[in-house]
Amino acid sequence: MTQPAENQPQQGVVSLAQSSPTVGTFRERDGGLEWSGRQETLRIEPWGPDAVRVRSRLGGPILEGLPGALLESPPATSSTVKIEDGRGRLTVGTLTVEVDAEGLVRFLRTEDSAELLAEARAHFWWPGSRLYTAVGNGHHRLEQRFAAYDDEKLYGLGQHQHGRLDQKGLVLDLVQRNAEVGIPVLSSSRGYTLLWNNPAIGRVELAHNGTRWVADSARQIDYWITAGAPADGQRRYSAVTGRTPMMPEWAAGFWQCKLRYRTQDELLAVAREYKRRGLPISAIVCDFFHWTHLGDWKFDLSEWPDPGAMVRELEELGIKLVVSVWPSVSPLSENHQLMEQRGYFIGTQYGPMAHADWPDKEVASTVQVAFYDATNPEARDFMWSRVRDNYLIPYGITAFWLDACEPELKPGFSENLRYWAGPGLEVGNSYPAENARTFHEGLTAEGEEVITLNRSAWAGSQRYGAALWSGDIGTDFPTLRRQIAAGLNTALSGIPWWNTDIGGFHGGDPDDEAYREVMVRWFQFGALSPLMRLHGFRDPGMPLGPEMTGGPNEVWSYGEEAGAILERYLRLRERLKPYVLQVMREAHEEGLPPMRPLFLEFPEDHAAWSVDDAYLFGGDLLVAPVLTAGATARTTYLPAGATWTDAWTGETYEGGTTVTVDAPLDRIPLFLRDGARLPVAE
Repeated sequence: MTQPAENQPQQGVVSLAQSSPTVGTFRERDGGLEWSGRQETLRIEPWGPDAVRVRSRLGGPILEGLPGALLESPPATSSTVKIEDGRGRLTVGTLTVEVDAEGLVRFLRTEDSAELLAEARAHFWWPGSRLYTAVGNGHHRLEQRFAAYDDEKLYGLGQHQHGRLDQKGLVLDLVQRNAEVGIPVLSSSRGYTLLWNNPAIGRVELAHNGTRWVADSARQIDYWITAGAPADGQRRYSAVTGRTPMMPEWAAGFWQCKLRYRTQDELLAVAREYKRRGLPISAIVCDFFHWTHLGDWKFDLSEWPDPGAMVRELEELGIKLVVSVWPSVSPLSENHQLMEQRGYFIGTQYGPMAHADWPDKEVASTVQVAFYDATNPEARDFMWSRVRDNYLIPYGITAFWLDACEPELKPGFSENLRYWAGPGLEVGNSYPAENARTFHEGLTAEGEEVITLNRSAWAGSQRYGAALWSGDIGTDFPTLRRQIAAGLNTALSGIPWWNTDIGGFHGGDPDDEAYREVMVRWFQFGALSPLMRLHGFRDPGMPLGPEMTGGPNEVWSYGEEAGAILERYLRLRERLKPYVLQVMREAHEEGLPPMRPLFLEFPEDHAAWSVDDAYLFGGDLLVAPVLTAGATARTTYLPAGATWTDAWTGETYEGGTTVTVDAPLDRIPLFLRDGARLPVAE
């Protein structure tokens, strides 16, 4: 059905301030609504219950098959399209989309027509709400503008180290960097969740005079939006981008790690000591430089002489071995020449193939390493074949740590990169998700459970079994404080499996009393995180290179008093494993994250939207980490609509109040919701 807007009996109002206002044409197409005018095509389609996908392009029809996070087929849903009075309307459940004659879009709550979000012009003359600035070869610098609302709070957008939970007022680069993970998913207090379905390098500006999404170079605007409270948004978003697999049972326990165990004997000695002391441990990590050359993806047998025997002993101890795998390939690697000839590396528009300098074995200086192109299906297959043949088949290793997977380029100049999937500016943010896909597809084909530990992620990474950690961060209380917001915003970005290096990464002296306090408080937080993993580059460190290691980083490394507390929280995590796995099943089946901001469970409590230093672990346990040095008490808000019981003392509080409880060094304040029974106290 085609209806020119100018033939409508009541023409939608156009701006007389414009020199030549656009009057577009509406069509109903395949259950969706399409508007066209001034060589621009705008298409709005149902994309799951209460949700639509919006795409727009200048200079031709909407393109299919471009890189993005959405699954190929949306969940089936009913919708209605109505075109009259110079306007088009598409209704999908609780969401109604209205388009006026000039192509401006508004998103409304169906039941009362309340505005959730609306496009806004940059200026009454020019440009409009959508701007396409040509950068050559059919690509544009894209801008999508929306109105700003004074009372709006905005959450999500991946993992950042700015320490803010509500990100209204911030400008954030959409790019992947160590400890800064761009995932373009936004949840609003106004009742919508939006995915900017575009892996292009760019930024989002959440200003008080408008919101603007920018892609530096792409072919069309593409985003998805759903109506509803944040929990509904998480369910809808995970349904269209893919839900996480069920977490393997072993992964819910404690992971031991440090930078780094240099030999098989070192690693086994630590594993044996945990068991000798009767301490719970589920996994131990074999970090970088265990390989012959970077990109060989195999053990150096001079340092790891019998990996098979090591894996068998660890299995007898009930410990899973996790092995570090990097996407970079040294020119000394046995795989480099073949991969270069077959075009399996990320290319460049100008200059040589190398993308980073890195130390390698058998050379005195750094070498220039390339990165396999995870957007290329053949490159993924080849990379997995090496991992499979060198780790899985001979030794049964199925758990991998995907480090430096931004990828860690030097310099990080995306405009010069050329991927199989497209130019670097257009597709660069998708790399970590595609890298996780390599391992998901490979492990799934072998009939194995899937979990990988990743330093970066993008929208949809969760469907590949990717766990994210917060990267190479500091080792002090302010850094610990920032991780609460980082973890909660990651959770609202669709990534349920998240953790930090317990104790931070860069430094930390195990013999320093001040740092021991940091470690104790961080360890308590880690025990109540989705994944619990101890890691770090402790003092005294060594220069970067194949011989490097850091100081000790086991629970007994921090003295008798601190060590006893760490052991206590190891045992707490072990007691809570059934609950952790229950919460992980909710992530797998419903898309709800384990680590939840208070407003996810209590959206009607206005005060809950501002709490950025406490969180819910699942639906039943409120966690209030101690985040300052020397503190022996903790004040926290308990949401209205529930009764809360101090898990340590049994004292009960009504919700909607702020309470102060004792928090000596050996206690993290925990509160049980509405009589929930969890084995917190010993």
